[in-house]
Amino acid sequence: MSSTFFGLTIAASGLNTSQAQINTTANNISNVNTDGYSRQAVNTVASSALRCYQSWGTTGTGVEATGVEQRRDLYYDEKYWNNSSALGFFEKKEYYMNQIENYFNETNLDTGFNTIYTKMFNAMSTLQGNPGDDTVRKQFISTAKQLTEYFNQLATKLDDLQNSINDEIKTAVDDINSVAEKIAILNKQINIIEQGGGRANELRDQRSLLVDKLSTIVDVSVSEVKVKNTNYPDMDTGATYYQVYINGQILVDTYEHNTLEVKSRNLDQNHNQSDIDGLYEIYWTNDGNKFNATPSSNGGALKAMFEVRDGNNNENLHGSVSGTDAESITVNALSITDIHELNMPTRGSLDVNNKEYTYNSFSYNTNDKGVIESVTFYLNQTLTVEEQGNLMSKALQVGDDVDFMGIPYYQNQMNLFLRNFCGAFNKIEIGEGDDTARTRGVDLNGDLMNAFFVARDKVDLSVEHQMRDDVAAATIYSAKDVDDDTKKYESYYLLTAKNVTIAKDTDKDSAKFATTTLGNYTDGVDAAHLVEELQKLQNKTKLFRGGGGDSFLQCIYSDVTVDTQECKIFTKNFTNIKTTISEQRMSVSGVDEDEEALDLIKFQNAYNLASKCISVFSEIYDRLILQTGV
Repeated sequence: MSSTFFGLTIAASGLNTSQAQINTTANNISNVNTDGYSRQAVNTVASSALRCYQSWGTTGTGVEATGVEQRRDLYYDEKYWNNSSALGFFEKKEYYMNQIENYFNETNLDTGFNTIYTKMFNAMSTLQGNPGDDTVRKQFISTAKQLTEYFNQLATKLDDLQNSINDEIKTAVDDINSVAEKIAILNKQINIIEQGGGRANELRDQRSLLVDKLSTIVDVSVSEVKVKNTNYPDMDTGATYYQVYINGQILVDTYEHNTLEVKSRNLDQNHNQSDIDGLYEIYWTNDGNKFNATPSSNGGALKAMFEVRDGNNNENLHGSVSGTDAESITVNALSITDIHELNMPTRGSLDVNNKEYTYNSFSYNTNDKGVIESVTFYLNQTLTVEEQGNLMSKALQVGDDVDFMGIPYYQNQMNLFLRNFCGAFNKIEIGEGDDTARTRGVDLNGDLMNAFFVARDKVDLSVEHQMRDDVAAATIYSAKDVDDDTKKYESYYLLTAKNVTIAKDTDKDSAKFATTTLGNYTDGVDAAHLVEELQKLQNKTKLFRGGGGDSFLQCIYSDVTVDTQECKIFTKNFTNIKTTISEQRMSVSGVDEDEEALDLIKFQNAYNLASKCISVFSEIYDRLILQTGV
């Protein structure tokens, strides 16, 4: 049978529970603007009934508060993290693509490509009418130099952007390491509190907020499993295993966390010809394995950085190994057969059968039509006989294969245009074919013309240029027409947007620019036979992607704007999705001021009623004790 004073115990349980609910509501209201805070609520259950051995069997014993828990739904958290990775990816990519778009934008008409290109050919038209005038010659040479400087500056801007992204990658890695360390520390603190029977709601909020931050950088998934007591499986230990995965690889394992580090590529590990030195790769500190920064899934901002920094649109060289020896690998069945389209560094890395090899130079063989049939890479290491056999018929690729139009892609597109344009221009000036003696350009001094467009500090692209054996090892050459003493340079591969310029002799003395040929020398050295041919390069000769030279900017700008617009669309879409998910998430875990105000009134009334119960029982016991006679 229950105690005579049992009613006070029941009323007291309601009083204490209502007090806890009011305090929790006050805590929610105080944190209504706290970032990452999840609404808390007191979980209550009816206390165990008491058998009273009466006809009714049992009687209630009041209410019991089992704990204060945060209101949070893991389903919405996971949806939020997945969307956050996608949003971070496209936001970061849009940020960089807007910069690239601005570089190619012709808002400043005085320095845009179309303006400079048209100005050069207008000056050429004036030169055709008066080829002997020194002022006219200088004007044309000046506009030609301005065109090369345009590409020099554009390439420098892209280099600066690549360097900026490279620095930001290091910052992102530092952020990941910092978040991982904090999560591991919080895991320990949470388990200590919850093993003691409490609930570390605030610490859990801090941990979730860190995961939110991490999800914008990389793909994130979380696993939390309760720790079981092997001797008493049904016993709640209060502890959990909490693991965080990034890009499918474990970052935090409860109290332990792995760290990432960046390492600069060596000169013989470059992936693209235009890459700046010292680009970072990411590795796990604990085992030295490479971190997969560009997974097939959404990826986050870090993936966007790598795609823009290293994106070559899958236009790096692929092929199959057709021959090997101790120091070289020969490749055929090539994906690229035009030397002008190659994007390989003169020193770089090869990936064969999932193993990396580095090379310090390469040579190529061409057929009679100038098509590359095979490429031979001269390695930095010596291959064993077994390795040589294992490499045969294996697929090979140079550098990383990044399917995005990033900085290397746009650098290579500029290089391709310049190689085609400068090569066609120089061939007209120098002469080509079997009748070179007659088609060779002659300047005002009666001297034979050499190349007008050259690569600064790299190589003289005239047909007269020869390279010594010791120099050839540091560059590329055609294996065709090679003898023991010299290697004749036959391609424009070393001419890039970074180093293109005009020949120093012609720049200093305009009389050294040829406007007529040796075969037409009788018409006078100031005739304009060559100028007529040069003018066809403006739009009549196919120089770039099936069009004339004047279509260069249109092709490039369409690539940039399409990618930029795609990023803007996806950014907007994922931003809208984020808003929707956040609203769903906040409907569960967010603090609503109106709802808390109603709860405050509700719990206040419950507290008042419990107090009234105590008052009533007090009167009952007063009558029982003081006024009931025995």
